[in-house]
Amino acid sequence: QVRLVESGGGTVQAGGSLKLSCSVSGSTHLMCWGWFRQAPGKEREGVAGLDQGGGTAYADSVRGRFTISQENGGKTSFLQMDNLQVEDTAVYYCAMALRGSCYVGFPPDYWGQGTQVTVSS
Repeated sequence: QVRLVESGGGTVQAGGSLKLSCSVSGSTHLMCWGWFRQAPGKEREGVAGLDQGGGTAYADSVRGRFTISQENGGKTSFLQMDNLQVEDTAVYYCAMALRGSCYVGFPPDYWGQGTQVTVSS
């Protein structure tokens, strides 16, 4: 059974940084790592995508501030978030797809449990 486990959320002041982690357990061959977020009262939106060749994609709102990466043979993904702003406050979800293109907001096969990121002014 495939399971994604996230860690690293928290509260930070505007301008600060946080790093989210997501690890996959269970046997699978993944194609895409992605990160999504959902702010209160808003729909879930894609933030970043990463393919197994190292190609990345970012939402316009986070490009230049967020960095998606992977290690451990692709079994762990990270989202480094710098220069955080109040509008980045949301529950962040990691996600994984077994096939397809790794664009921002790709349809995942698996989701993490979500972790809260709160940015204060």
